[in-house]
Amino acid sequence: MGFSKDSCCVFMLQLLIVVYLVVQCFDVQVQADLNATLVVDASQASGRRIPETLFGIFFEEINHAGAGGLWAELVSNRGFEAGGPNIPSNIDPWSIIGNATYINVETDRTSCFERNKVALRLEVLCDGTCPTDGVGVYNPGFWGMNIEQGKKYKVVFYARSTGPLNLKVSLTGSNGVGSLASTVITGSASDFSNWTKVETVLEAKATNPNSRLQLTTTTKGVIWLDQVSAMPLDTYKGHGFRSDLLQMLVDLKPSFIRFPGGCFVEGDYLRNAFRWKAAVGPWEERPGHFGDVWKYWTDDGLGYYEFLQLSEDLGALPIWVFNNGVSHNDEVDTSAVLPFVQEALDGLEFARGDPTSKWGSMRAAMGHPEPFNLKYVAVGNEDCGKKNYRGNYLRFYDAIRRAYPDIQIISNCDGSSRPLDHPADMYDYHIYTNANDMFSRSTTFNRVTRSGPKAFVSEYAVTGNDAGQGSLLAALAEAGFLIGLEKNSDIVHMASYAPLFVNANDRRWNPDAIVFNSFQLYGTPSYWMQLFFSESNGATLLNSSLQTTASNSLVASAITWQNSVDKKNYIRIKAVNFGTSAVNLKISFNGLDPNSLQSSGSTKTVLTSTNLMDENSFSQPKKVIPIQSLLQSVGKDMNVIVPPHSFTSFDLLKESSNLKMLESDSSSWSSI
Repeated sequence: MGFSKDSCCVFMLQLLIVVYLVVQCFDVQVQADLNATLVVDASQASGRRIPETLFGIFFEEINHAGAGGLWAELVSNRGFEAGGPNIPSNIDPWSIIGNATYINVETDRTSCFERNKVALRLEVLCDGTCPTDGVGVYNPGFWGMNIEQGKKYKVVFYARSTGPLNLKVSLTGSNGVGSLASTVITGSASDFSNWTKVETVLEAKATNPNSRLQLTTTTKGVIWLDQVSAMPLDTYKGHGFRSDLLQMLVDLKPSFIRFPGGCFVEGDYLRNAFRWKAAVGPWEERPGHFGDVWKYWTDDGLGYYEFLQLSEDLGALPIWVFNNGVSHNDEVDTSAVLPFVQEALDGLEFARGDPTSKWGSMRAAMGHPEPFNLKYVAVGNEDCGKKNYRGNYLRFYDAIRRAYPDIQIISNCDGSSRPLDHPADMYDYHIYTNANDMFSRSTTFNRVTRSGPKAFVSEYAVTGNDAGQGSLLAALAEAGFLIGLEKNSDIVHMASYAPLFVNANDRRWNPDAIVFNSFQLYGTPSYWMQLFFSESNGATLLNSSLQTTASNSLVASAITWQNSVDKKNYIRIKAVNFGTSAVNLKISFNGLDPNSLQSSGSTKTVLTSTNLMDENSFSQPKKVIPIQSLLQSVGKDMNVIVPPHSFTSFDLLKESSNLKMLESDSSSWSSI
């Protein structure tokens, strides 16, 4: 049976209506998926104080983060010890100026320093026939020294000679051409018959980020050199830290700094572990050591004292991680661990002891008679699974608790999934994973018991393909994780990203928060992400409820904080959209006066980019950074757009003080 023309038209019309309705239903469903409501209880009674310690930093000597990085020493292998104690030895990266006809260079063990006996012996063979510029040695620093016009550099070295000394000290280009600054050190044979300390200040007359330090002469004879140092005079507060790198840390407003590792503390073998007693006292007397985990030599100019000073300069609490008799490959039996326990107790006396005590007096002699504010220690790093860890840990715990009952002791064992079988004030939690897993862990601590030790998330980062060398994707996943930590800050008391620094010439780990070379630096998206949490320490967490029909791609939190400069109060809403579509977010406040929020002074800050895998670089250091703009409409009920693949912060200025802070001393977000 066939259809008439009219019947066919009616059928087609009905079909079009059905298709239209299906499309409309689908569109409504899509739109519904893009809507969310955040209900915030802004009443004073609902708030919970976030620990002052929640967000800080973790410094490990990895990637030449300290040697050739934060520590501003320009000379690499300044004491000629990197080649080992046996002679002759490798003097790398030192190189010889002049051929064997003019000069013979070798190491010997005649240094005046008992803990580092290797010195450099230069036998100058030419006399009147030397090249015009002389013969000697040069040091290129850590992939080039950054010398800047108008700046001053203090050069220190020890020398002795068999005859009169006529030694030119100069800063030049990488090929020895182009003098940036120079001076000549002279003296009679009697002046330098014994080891003599030489100090001079060079002022650069030009700029070259790839410079080197040269020590040359045209006088025949034998010269010995040792402990050669070159430092810029404009270090942070005069304490030896590279100012531009340290400012990046200052901007994070960290509440604590965990140091000096990491695996750097353990060593592949105990003989190469970081030992604090070898990294204090005059820098010339420090023997240095080979970090066998990250495979490079450190002179340990950045030592235990300097880390404590760094924490003080940052206004951050120091968290000292010390070796507990366990390395990656060998362990001290618990029955023999007491010398290691005593070493830790001596380290605490150095930091906190009276200036008349044995180790406190050494601290005072180094320029800090007042004790450092050391209240936290970690017994080892990632050693929980090692055979002797628990036995060793208990020896440390008991001794420290008796001597310093106020110190908080951190165990390596993770207490988030099962109770610890030993006493601890805090437990360590490390997480390196892909982006999806990291984002999903925003609820990990929702399920953790509220009794017992608190959590210290001392190392977290997205790694692998999702991270690249520091991607937006990694930063967004980490931001979601941190919002979860912030909301669980009743049980999580500390958190820090890892690693902090990488010298671009020596990537031992990837990614990192801050990338640098001799003269450039930039923050990865993960660095900028952390600035969104810079006001969270000591702020007030507000109860909030996120209602959405979308997938679990949106997380949000609400805090109140106070600008320490102008004492104005703000509500900060943070939201991470991990999905591919924009979200229409309605924010509703309960317990808030209708007109208590001001549009003037309220801002929106967004971290996003055109591609999830976008990264910053030396050529584009600000490709992925937070962008701040003014909010046009602010109120008790407000609608905002959260862009896809973004981290957004809404800072809402309060008109009055009816929403009181819980004694927060947070300061303004001045870096964005």
